[in-house]
Amino acid sequence: MPRSKEIQEQLRKKVIEIYQSGKGYKAISKALGIQRTTVRAIIHKWRRHGTVVNLPRSGRPPKITPRAQRRLIQEVTKDPTTTSKELQASLASVKVSVHASTIRKRLGKNGLHGRVPRRKPLLSKKNIKARLNFSKTHLDDPQHFWENILWTDETKVELFGRCVSHYIWRKRNTAFQKKNIIPTVKYGGGSVMVWGCFAASGPGRLAVINGTMNSAVYQKILKENVRPSVRELKLKRTWVLQQDNDPKHTSKSTTEWLKKNKMKTLEWPSQSPDLNPIEMLWYDLKKAVHARKPSNVTELEQFCKDEWAKIPPERCKRLIASYRKRLVAVVAAKGGPTSY
Repeated sequence: MPRSKEIQEQLRKKVIEIYQSGKGYKAISKALGIQRTTVRAIIHKWRRHGTVVNLPRSGRPPKITPRAQRRLIQEVTKDPTTTSKELQASLASVKVSVHASTIRKRLGKNGLHGRVPRRKPLLSKKNIKARLNFSKTHLDDPQHFWENILWTDETKVELFGRCVSHYIWRKRNTAFQKKNIIPTVKYGGGSVMVWGCFAASGPGRLAVINGTMNSAVYQKILKENVRPSVRELKLKRTWVLQQDNDPKHTSKSTTEWLKKNKMKTLEWPSQSPDLNPIEMLWYDLKKAVHARKPSNVTELEQFCKDEWAKIPPERCKRLIASYRKRLVAVVAAKGGPTSY
């Protein structure tokens, strides 16, 4: 039978007493009838810690060894889309059997957490180069240059706001109660496409796009809304029109129309919504419109116009006042995606 803790502790003390009297490992082993390796271990512990009592232990040894941990970190660093189940199978191939939740916890301790990936435009090398050149070129432009730009864009506003994330508080087994669901309609239930513009001095005009958007429709929108907005926003004579590189915006007929109507445009890098501050106003608009819960497309159109007109000029002013930070972010990302 194994010795009790008290007997084991007395034996360890006896080993030290004999050792201190000048006896060697072999003599102590023979005198007490224990293995020399045991004698050596007891003496080593006494020398290192100054005691022979059992010290507090760290607990159950981890199943994921340091080597297995390095393997996990290497795999998710190489491919962040790797799932915990795939990592579990990878460890199983080297005879390390652990639960998927254990893998997630271990990665979390190393600062790697599961997150929903941000959606950003796909950037080619050409796009990255153009974004970087644009940002470096305009990095030191004076603030009054940005304040004299009319920023424009189009966006789609959906009736039931499928593009907006929703969260609710509910109890278990109440997921399908009427108050806990978001109604959907086949094919989305309807939406409106709108064109809008703004400057540092406030929001400009908002136009609802009926039918298919083409170069002719786009030019009609510009004709009816750009100059009136420039006058209402009190931009200087040297104002500049900003537009993205949508084919309708850069077509031959639109380019000629802009030239004929003496509208100077800002050279713009493709795939760069993060450089257009109007994106923030689109977010504000959709949030405000959906809060009013439009029940049909007619209401949706009216609410879009109402809420766009309510955007505070101060909000627009702040967006342009901080515009240089966007350029700095693009330069820091070497032309890549930013947090904007």
